[in-house]
Amino acid sequence: MWRLFRAAFTGACTSEPPPSPIARPRPCRKAGAFAFAKRALLMKENVLDVLMYLFQNYMDDAETDPDRESIQTELLAAGFPSREIQQAFEWLDGLIERPDAPMPVHAGSCRIYIEQELDRLNTECRGFLLFLEHGGVINLETRELIIDRVMALETEELSLHQLKWIILMVLFNQPGQEEAYAWMEDLVFDDAPSYLH
Repeated sequence: MWRLFRAAFTGACTSEPPPSPIARPRPCRKAGAFAFAKRALLMKENVLDVLMYLFQNYMDDAETDPDRESIQTELLAAGFPSREIQQAFEWLDGLIERPDAPMPVHAGSCRIYIEQELDRLNTECRGFLLFLEHGGVINLETRELIIDRVMALETEELSLHQLKWIILMVLFNQPGQEEAYAWMEDLVFDDAPSYLH
């Protein structure tokens, strides 16, 4: 499925072999995926809805390996607008292509958010990121990647539940983050609204 993830978000299937399933186990916990799709069609879809639909329906499906065009066709058939689908693919391209830049670490330093970040991430969301960082679930680089992906979305303000989904998608794409991903997956699906089940 990792090959699909890269293929869907970089434009074409790759010949790169997926990592060993032992190294990146992905339990199937998405029982509410189709319920989410029905709910998404009843509201105005945005890029995050498309991303959540993709994540729930494709990440654990090791049996199929569709290309980006097939996925786009399915998303259009599911009722997602073409513009939001394209933006979702661009968002995922940015997640995969972002270069790793080492962050200088200073004991006792504190992340200062710029005005645009404050507008997008409310106090609850910033507090949750700080909680994850202090708990060792995410490191400085992962926090910055999460903030980068939040800022790449065209939305006024995110809810905490939406932020958790973004964190889950970022951790899924980070090698060596299996334990943090599993912890976040439990948190996201344990906190999921009842209409997902």
